[in-house]
Amino acid sequence: MEEKKRIAFVINPISGTQGKAAVVRQVGELIDKEIFDVEVVYTEYAGHATKIAAERADKGYFAVVAVGGDGTINEIARSLVHTQTALGIIPCGSGNGLARHLQIPMEVRGALQVINGAKTTEIDYGKMNEVPFFCTCGVGFDAFVSLKFSQAGKRGPLTYLEKMLQESLRYKPETYELEMDGISSHYQAFVIACGNASQYGNNAYIAPHASLSDGLLDVTILEPFSMIEAPSLAFQLFNRSIDQNSHVKSFRCRSLRILRKKPGVVHFDGDPMMAGEVVEVQILPKELRVIVPSVVKKNVLVPNVFQRAQDYINGLKQINDAIVEDIAQTNRRLFDKGKEQIKKLTK
Repeated sequence: MEEKKRIAFVINPISGTQGKAAVVRQVGELIDKEIFDVEVVYTEYAGHATKIAAERADKGYFAVVAVGGDGTINEIARSLVHTQTALGIIPCGSGNGLARHLQIPMEVRGALQVINGAKTTEIDYGKMNEVPFFCTCGVGFDAFVSLKFSQAGKRGPLTYLEKMLQESLRYKPETYELEMDGISSHYQAFVIACGNASQYGNNAYIAPHASLSDGLLDVTILEPFSMIEAPSLAFQLFNRSIDQNSHVKSFRCRSLRILRKKPGVVHFDGDPMMAGEVVEVQILPKELRVIVPSVVKKNVLVPNVFQRAQDYINGLKQINDAIVEDIAQTNRRLFDKGKEQIKKLTK
């Protein structure tokens, strides 16, 4: 009889948007105990998942399963690169970008069926200033929103959308120098996104043609645009066609150096951090083993993609209406004050 595969489910009790008690119950009920020797471990502090995963990899576990969002996945995966221990995913986060790219079901039952299949493949991962990322990283507006989102006090796609809409009115694009595989160019950019996977999460495809196994970064540069153009950009982001927008430049490279005028925030897998004027990004080919579905569908668009795009557009319209109303009220106040001053002067 074949020896059982040791597998650890690492649960971040506070990540994501759903409770974990039901997840633990389903793991107990649905995991194939003929195949796996199961362990469930809870994280107790930030970075604890990294330590747990490293210890299990050293012991030769078949897999460590991240039960949480992209942040939890990042903590675990960074300890599994360059090892034979696979990363498993039960997506319980706000965006679930890597899980969605890999077509891992968003429901716990479906994700556990994938794990029971025990099929693995090797994928690339990236580093930003030596910090590992597995989905996306970047500078500019998306990093700025990640910082605001982390300070919001509540999670979920609606909170992220709210912060994105609010901050889009205040954010000023910066000028960057990019050195890509030895070639240098200058861009004024709203966003510079580096994709290992194709999306941020929530089916927002910032690098729609990215592959996890081609050894290349998919870089998307979003140049400045007007608020009038924002709805079409939003639609293309969710419709997997943002690379067709005239304000977008995209290319592939193995390494990228981003030079900017001052230090600022960057993000890796949605988590913000501060960095200096120079940001180094590179890809490391096929260094992480991942449990994946046995059958992968090609060019799948999730049915609610268009609804998400419409929700975003409606949000933009609401904020635009609020701005117009605020401007109108301000103008009325100025006009009234002007009339008062004129009356005083003409007395």
